[in-house]
Amino acid sequence: MAARALMFQGTGSDVGKSLIVAGLCRLLASRGLSVRPFKPQNMSNNAAVTEDGGEIGRAQALQARAARVAPTVDMNPVLLKPQSEIGSQIVVQGRVFGSARAREYQSRKAELMPYVLDSFAKTRALCDIVLVEGAGSASEVNLRAHDIANMGFARAVDAPVVLIGDIDRGGVIASLCGTAAVIDPTDAKLIAGFIVNKMRGDPSLFATGMTFVAERTGWAPIGLVPHFRDAHRLPAEDVFGLEASPARAPGAAGHRVRIVVPVLPHIANFDDLDPLRLEPGVELVLLRNGAALPVDTDLVILPGSKATIADLAALRTCGWDADIIAYSRRGGRVLGLCGGYQMLGRSVADPDGIEGPPGSAAGLGLIEVTTELAGDKSLVAVRGRTVADGVAAVGYEMHIGRTTGAGTQRPLLRFDDGRPDGAVSIDGRIAGTYLHGFFAGDAQRAAWLARLGAPASSLGYELLVEQTLDALAAHLAAHLDVNRLLSMAR
Repeated sequence: MAARALMFQGTGSDVGKSLIVAGLCRLLASRGLSVRPFKPQNMSNNAAVTEDGGEIGRAQALQARAARVAPTVDMNPVLLKPQSEIGSQIVVQGRVFGSARAREYQSRKAELMPYVLDSFAKTRALCDIVLVEGAGSASEVNLRAHDIANMGFARAVDAPVVLIGDIDRGGVIASLCGTAAVIDPTDAKLIAGFIVNKMRGDPSLFATGMTFVAERTGWAPIGLVPHFRDAHRLPAEDVFGLEASPARAPGAAGHRVRIVVPVLPHIANFDDLDPLRLEPGVELVLLRNGAALPVDTDLVILPGSKATIADLAALRTCGWDADIIAYSRRGGRVLGLCGGYQMLGRSVADPDGIEGPPGSAAGLGLIEVTTELAGDKSLVAVRGRTVADGVAAVGYEMHIGRTTGAGTQRPLLRFDDGRPDGAVSIDGRIAGTYLHGFFAGDAQRAAWLARLGAPASSLGYELLVEQTLDALAAHLAAHLDVNRLLSMAR
């Protein structure tokens, strides 16, 4: 017998769909149900490597973790990864399928629906219930033709829909009722209930609002969910959700180290920064819009990029290249992660136009390496140790290209299979690695912070994520009619 399915769509982007699905995955798993997350189409440069050797959106990997199962490529069969001038890279069932501009992609969606339905059938065969997450807004009728992400998918598999609105951004009544008014009547029949999310203040003030929406639409009110204050402890799906840590208090110099991250247009895998943001002894500063590098910076991190050459150009436009080079000459420390590692070298070449127009660009020249973007994409979970101090490091590789040069003779890491990774400058202050998840390991993070002079920390990052998922599940259990949700699934 096929598993039940229930789909969660939103009145817009960032209304909390991913978080609610994650919380319900943990809640239902804790009730003894076998549950799987599923998102037909996602758009994000924050991706995760699966055990079956592919990549999916980070949000679906978190939802799988919440469900206490390993993530698979079928949980997110279509992943769009925005690049530079060529539009988005299309990843299908974990592997690069091609690339397309936005308008061209609309005409290719019909081609991708069979893959989506195949992955959904495989996912459904493994569990009791599938929680499906839509993308963007259910009311984007201009994109309804060949839709695979929202109502097009729901109708294809006859999945009942729960619509989520965000009261924090305002206009939630109009957003919910407006969705009912503009979508196709056959699509509207699939919507069984609604949730109002991110309530701040007295919930009784919106009781009549819930009643109004229910009466106007005929949908069941599933719950008014207060803002979940610990959401920042979980990886953000979108770069717009990327947060800095609270600023260092005046006179607190020496008690917190300042780690600075330039936020570039095609930043990728930015959840690498989450463990640092949560450290009490760290002030994580996100540089945006050309803001100057603070003079009392303790470490600069260049994060991953989906378009390294384009982001190098953006780095120079902001003047951050000169800031970082001057900072390094004063003895500052710099760490490059994946695309950031490539930027630290002498040059980056993309002869085949994998990430943008074919070409090459000079790097920052802080490590004696060069990179050519060519060959197959490396997607693998890895374990190893830092060469200098033997501290364990665990994470995953997700990159294309080969980095060579004298700097690689001083690798930052050595993996358990014997492969070296990364490079370190002669003075040891500049380093780069292809390892994502580098700071998620408590021992590795503690070693870096100790070198920077941060106070010892008791933060257990992975444990904190688990505790937060449990708290999220309890939060939803208190404010949603979960039994009614289960009765809606079919």
